[in-house]
Amino acid sequence: MAIAPARSWERPALITLLGATAVLYLWALGDSGWANAYYSAAAQAGGQSWTAWFFGATDAANGITVDKTPASLWLMGLSVRLFGLSSWSVLVPQALAGIASVWLLYATVRRWFPASAALLSGAALALTPVAALMFRFNNPDALLVLLLVAAAYSLVRALENGSTWWMVLCGTAIGFGFLTKMLQALLVVPAFALVYLVAAPTGLGRRVAQLFVAGLAMVVAGGWWVLVVELVPASARPYIGGSQANSVLELTLGYNGLGRLTGDEVGSVGGGRGFGGVGLGRLFTSEMAGQIAWLLPAALIFLAFGLIATRQAPRTDRTRAAFLVWGGWLAVTGLVFSYMNGIIHSYYTVALAPSIAALVGMGAALAWRERDRGGSVALFLAVGGTAMWSARLLSSSMFALAVGVGVVGLGAAVLLLFAGHLPQNFVRGTIVAALVGALAAPTAYSVATAATPHSGALPSAGPSQGGRAMGPNGMSRTGGGGMGSLLNAGTPGTELTALLVNGAAGYTWVAAAVGSNSAAGFQLASGAPVLAVGGFNGTDPAPTLDEFQSYVRSGRIHYFLGGAGMQAESGSDESRRIAEWVAATYNSSTVDGVTVYDLTR
Repeated sequence: MAIAPARSWERPALITLLGATAVLYLWALGDSGWANAYYSAAAQAGGQSWTAWFFGATDAANGITVDKTPASLWLMGLSVRLFGLSSWSVLVPQALAGIASVWLLYATVRRWFPASAALLSGAALALTPVAALMFRFNNPDALLVLLLVAAAYSLVRALENGSTWWMVLCGTAIGFGFLTKMLQALLVVPAFALVYLVAAPTGLGRRVAQLFVAGLAMVVAGGWWVLVVELVPASARPYIGGSQANSVLELTLGYNGLGRLTGDEVGSVGGGRGFGGVGLGRLFTSEMAGQIAWLLPAALIFLAFGLIATRQAPRTDRTRAAFLVWGGWLAVTGLVFSYMNGIIHSYYTVALAPSIAALVGMGAALAWRERDRGGSVALFLAVGGTAMWSARLLSSSMFALAVGVGVVGLGAAVLLLFAGHLPQNFVRGTIVAALVGALAAPTAYSVATAATPHSGALPSAGPSQGGRAMGPNGMSRTGGGGMGSLLNAGTPGTELTALLVNGAAGYTWVAAAVGSNSAAGFQLASGAPVLAVGGFNGTDPAPTLDEFQSYVRSGRIHYFLGGAGMQAESGSDESRRIAEWVAATYNSSTVDGVTVYDLTR
């Protein structure tokens, strides 16, 4: 089945979609300042030191890494090297990843479905509120989404003619997804492998062999960096943040792996586990739903319809394969997010956005084509259900819009039941009303998200929430000094910044502070390395008290900045011991509301 020829309106429509996406993701991008200062500080370090860039260290002196694999930092670090350190150089790569994701999803759906389906899929992804959030933010999720969509595109190409090379590219994209956000990238593997095994147009033996080769490509693409890190002596690289034994394998399988499923995360301080409890309803709770669930009911309805409509199709039927690819992605990832017992944050759900968007576009096109054989009922349920669900989600923040969406969407849904008996012009109006009823609510939420500056470790989509009050220079305001906290970096005052900068060249680290966010605020303000004692949570044994004392004796650290300690549920207490030793050994002063210990006196 060849791609349907492009119509005259298709290219202008695609250009319009990508242009509107660019405006949504790039407009006033710098208002969020450093966004997630934790990763901005690591990008700053990567722009100053190639070693820090390669390992993903939080400071240019290579004290400790972030608690993720560093692929997203590689893009930000290169941008900082090319354009200098600014909020734009850190955030623009994320926006470009979002625009590329929309285009690539369009291209993937377009291969087997009409342009209208592909455009609707692309628009649904662009207008998903959590996508508008994360493609304007510097967490690893933006690059992860792009790589997973690239993997899906490669799989679709492989399914067309049984191509081994496209399967290798699919495995490679997932492997680099692992280098972006570890095991989360592998959630698509079960569905992708099963679909290829079932639907590829080759013999069974060849399919199995191709899956083996694709798996090998995935392991190589995702494992080479892990191998290098494990082989490099610990003394020649930064400490692996998030681990208790300076091991990236421990980090992968523990804190960022099975621990997220079981809740047994050594070193965790317990944040972010709620969201309605564990179970199928989690994605429909108020916090999660506002991020991702606007079109989720429609996606599930269209998935069911697509599988029913193709139940008697041949093994290699592409329409059914497409619904299995995106439906499998949605099912596996959605179930894992629903039943995770460990740390989960609402923005993780951006990984569901491409699958939901693809199912909506493909399902709407198939249901319209098959409207005389049950498709009209599917359209009625999808459009009407989406309108009512959106109205409920909007009712507490945008009541007038909620009423309008409900009325327009329900009216369009009823008319879709009788579309075959309506005049053509009336049908076109019904389709426009259906699109308004389905997309107006997430569009409004996405625009509100883009209009709100966001900072800290836990951004959230929607109007006037998730973002912090911003100062006139685009940086987040903090009260009473600039120490920061576990999840937010502070902004040090001018006197403290000047104190840190003065004589900074004579020290390996201009200062040390407990917790990566606290350290990040000082480092971004001063431009000099600041040692994050204990890593992100302050619970990593890096450095130990003995190592810290050795650094002090050799004159490698100028100041210790106190006041940001935290109580850990598990993990190392070295950061507490260090803070207590400093307080007992050195005199303190207060500068811009921050307790400062001069370790050279």
